[in-house]
Amino acid sequence: MKNILIIGCGLLGSSLVRKISRKKIAKKILIYEKSKKNILKIKKLKLPGILIKKLQDGVLQSNLIIFCIPMSEYKKTILKINKYLTPKQIITDVGSSKIKSGEIIKKNLKKKIFWTSSHPIAGSEVSGPEYGNHDLFNNKWCVLIKDKQTNLKHLKILRIFWKKIGSKTVVMDSDKHDKIFSMTSHLPHLIAYNLVKSAQDFEKKQRYNLLKYSAGGLRDFSRIAASNEIMWRDIFFNNKKNVLKAIDIFIKNLNAFKRDINYKNDKSILKKLIQTKKVRSKILKLKQDINKPNFGRD
Repeated sequence: MKNILIIGCGLLGSSLVRKISRKKIAKKILIYEKSKKNILKIKKLKLPGILIKKLQDGVLQSNLIIFCIPMSEYKKTILKINKYLTPKQIITDVGSSKIKSGEIIKKNLKKKIFWTSSHPIAGSEVSGPEYGNHDLFNNKWCVLIKDKQTNLKHLKILRIFWKKIGSKTVVMDSDKHDKIFSMTSHLPHLIAYNLVKSAQDFEKKQRYNLLKYSAGGLRDFSRIAASNEIMWRDIFFNNKKNVLKAIDIFIKNLNAFKRDINYKNDKSILKKLIQTKKVRSKILKLKQDINKPNFGRD
């Protein structure tokens, strides 16, 4: 890969810059960032990339273009670079929902230009270039989207690229992707935001200093709820259909727990608690976490 353009240099973008440089994947790394605040941070951090002022300059020089911006920025950015794109250029993104963003891309990207969507399952509750880490993608899944119009050559090159970055790759279509992540990622984040909001409401009503006594549960949820609000608004809106279905399943099960508690249904609640406990064992078996008590709380 000769030149790679990173559009948006927050947590994921800056982590890619660091890893691409460390692994010498590209001859030149170009960075386009709109935020003046982030530009100052990038300069201060001395990230191993070339900051460009005009987006078109980066597009004209690049073989691979990676969108690391909120999905609500896709349309505006595509329209800005359309006339400079060529069919040979590989374009991808790191967005967390794919059906809606795919529609935006299809509608606005000029004809005969290919976009192969990616979703690295990596991130954190923090955002900004200062939090970037070259190891962020190591042994994490990266989902590559294969739909009817996918350029198979570009897909193959991107699989190699993400493997060099350190990720394990899997290919699926947009529909399957959005259904899976509505439950494994989007709903948990929504629950975290709602739980913290509920704690705030409770604290206000009862006039207790609730946060002073936050146990592990609330503390862990508060970490998730500290995630970037623009990014998560975009995810909830873009994957609306699947997120709403996931919420319905959650409400149904929450009501079942409510009934068990109300009627002290010992057998029913114990069955649920034992069954759900098994999920943790499966996650550990699949090496999606490590079996260390209070991991991350030292």
